[in-house]
Amino acid sequence: MTTIRQLIQTSPVRANELLARLAETSDNAVKTRERLLEGLKSELELSAQLEEEHLFPILRKHKETRDLVAQALNDNRQVRKLLAELEQTPKGSEEFAPKVAELRKVFQQSVRDERKDLLPAVMKALSDEEAQAVVEKIEDGKAEIEEARRVEAEQRRAEQRRERDQADEELAEQKEAADRERSFRETSRQAAEQVMQTAEVVDESSRQVIQTAAEGVQRAAAAPISSGSLFWDAMFGMWSLPQRGSLARPASAPGSTARQSTHEEEVIPLAEETLIVGKHTVNSGTTTVRRYVVEIPVEQKVTLYDERVVVERRKPATDAVTGEALTELTVEMVETSEVPLVAKGLKLREEVVVRRERTKRIETVRDTVRRDEIEISNTGERANNKRAKVA
Repeated sequence: MTTIRQLIQTSPVRANELLARLAETSDNAVKTRERLLEGLKSELELSAQLEEEHLFPILRKHKETRDLVAQALNDNRQVRKLLAELEQTPKGSEEFAPKVAELRKVFQQSVRDERKDLLPAVMKALSDEEAQAVVEKIEDGKAEIEEARRVEAEQRRAEQRRERDQADEELAEQKEAADRERSFRETSRQAAEQVMQTAEVVDESSRQVIQTAAEGVQRAAAAPISSGSLFWDAMFGMWSLPQRGSLARPASAPGSTARQSTHEEEVIPLAEETLIVGKHTVNSGTTTVRRYVVEIPVEQKVTLYDERVVVERRKPATDAVTGEALTELTVEMVETSEVPLVAKGLKLREEVVVRRERTKRIETVRDTVRRDEIEISNTGERANNKRAKVA
């Protein structure tokens, strides 16, 4: 079980260790100085807060320790003042090390005063029950504060993990978007190649159709036309004549070819164009989100107390003499004043999420395509009538 003596003697050990490590750092170790200074501030604030809340109120009730409390409070104020100045000093400047040395000197002197003057007076003024009650309150308060700090540290670590996970998710989304864009570009390239191949096939098919039609025209032009009578054919030598208007062909459409088939079966290819629509991504705009720091004036009211010594003379309630009389007596009372200590904390105000959302829209692409059609006409009746007239 911890005693009041052990509590006062061992409480500054951690702070002395942090001060020694801080004094050994160089001007280049900025991050190390910031980390050690944060731990030192936490340790000194915890020690001073517990003493002022649980120990000093009890000591003020005893005449032997009342003056020592005022001196201890003054030491705490001086330590807080030097600590605040050290926080405002740039960690890589030459002024940082001398201020650390000054803070270390004042703190160690305060510790020596407590061990030399305060501890014997506390051991003499407080009973064992009072001392043990003070120790239990201080230890309970320290445990609560450390638990609160642990919870706060866990929350900060959880927040950092959440930020890392969010950053990983954003990177994954960006990678997925890049993969989709690459896939889309590859699909567009393949579609373009397919369009080019289809155009080449259609062009080749058209050339073949035109070539076949031209060959058919040549064959039709070179083929003899018979009138249906061997006599008249021999008479007029029509077997060797080229095709003329004696047996007229039906008029053909512009750009078309006509030939007379001498085969049992003819295959007429009918081609058509197909509309192939691809897509590609274009830049439609850029959104830029920039974070910058602004300074705004703020104010906060704080209640401060000043203690002043008031000396007044009054008429005694009775004529009876109480206490010592006709002897020299000197009474000293210390006047105190509270001053505000300003520190700045950092908390997360809000989050701004920048992400891309994909929406779907359907757009109709209109164009024209060509295809082959066939027209069937039968001229057998007119040819028979002409042959009858010739006969």
